Amino acid sequence: MKAFIHKGEKGLKGTAYQEIEEKQPAAGEVRIRLIYAGLNHRDLFVLERHKENEPALIIGSDGAGIIEEIGSGVEGFHIGNEVIINPSLGWINKSSSPPEGFEVLGLPDHGTFAEKITISAANIEPKPKHLNWEEAGVLSLAALTAYRALISRANVKPNDTVLLPGVGSGAVTFLLLFAKAIGCRVIVTSRSEEKRKKALKLGADVAINSASNWEEALKGEKVDVVIETVGAATFNQSIHQLKKGGTIVTFGASAGDEVTINIRNFFYGQFNMLGTTMGSRDEFREMLHFISRYNIKPVMDKVFPLSEATNALLRMNEAEQFGKIALKIGNEPN
Repeated sequence: MKAFIHKGEKGLKGTAYQEIEEKQPAAGEVRIRLIYAGLNHRDLFVLERHKENEPALIIGSDGAGIIEEIGSGVEGFHIGNEVIINPSLGWINKSSSPPEGFEVLGLPDHGTFAEKITISAANIEPKPKHLNWEEAGVLSLAALTAYRALISRANVKPNDTVLLPGVGSGAVTFLLLFAKAIGCRVIVTSRSEEKRKKALKLGADVAINSASNWEEALKGEKVDVVIETVGAATFNQSIHQLKKGGTIVTFGASAGDEVTINIRNFFYGQFNMLGTTMGSRDEFREMLHFISRYNIKPVMDKVFPLSEATNALLRMNEAEQFGKIALKIGNEPN
């Protein structure tokens, strides 16, 4: 089968589109013919983390397709079922933190940037009926991450004011859609005027320039919750915008891992800081129910064929996208 793999030199220079051997499903596994896959910033991190002396790795965490073969002991699924992949490996029950052994599909295990994938039946769910194949293929990682951050961790309520720095990524567009569905007031930031306009069309109440003085731009308005996905470039401004007793949830560091904060201001503000990453199977199923209930669909940016995955990754690396980038892999069923 054809696959987009990484081997050897770190980064995009170590990638190739080539033939790779298919894996037969073992007990408890299924093999899926993939129709679409989706990109995440994690894919770029994997290209740096995958060691040069390790075997070739198929990257990618998101995907949707059709079951074509089933291993022994699998119950509840049949050949021909349309399914979506949950990339959260080894995290079944909702909990405050993932269990030992938790991993994400696409490193260390082979991922979704291939014509087929063999995966545990515990990591698939029926494809949401209101999503087309393209939308289903890009949903999983970003939507699960956003759901846990906003609902499980921040515990947002209707009428809360939520600040989302750096709108444009798949995760932040999901955060915007989810928060508006709950009934929150949503403020977004972006350096891009085009992205700010798109966010307002999606329902954001306020969109400000990330390069501005946020306090001045918001005329002193403070927020209940910040979901911080950017990192060092925005972290302190994010904290500064919190109401006393407010909560900041962080799961991203695309603009730097290390920040310095004023601890005295932090404890006088009675702030809460929470980390999060991905989510459990329980939360994945909750998220699927949530998007079906509110008819939420991923914001789509652009579709590339699997053979052009390098160009897709370059687009994401340059932060040119607004929403999710998809890879078209197989033909949709008639």
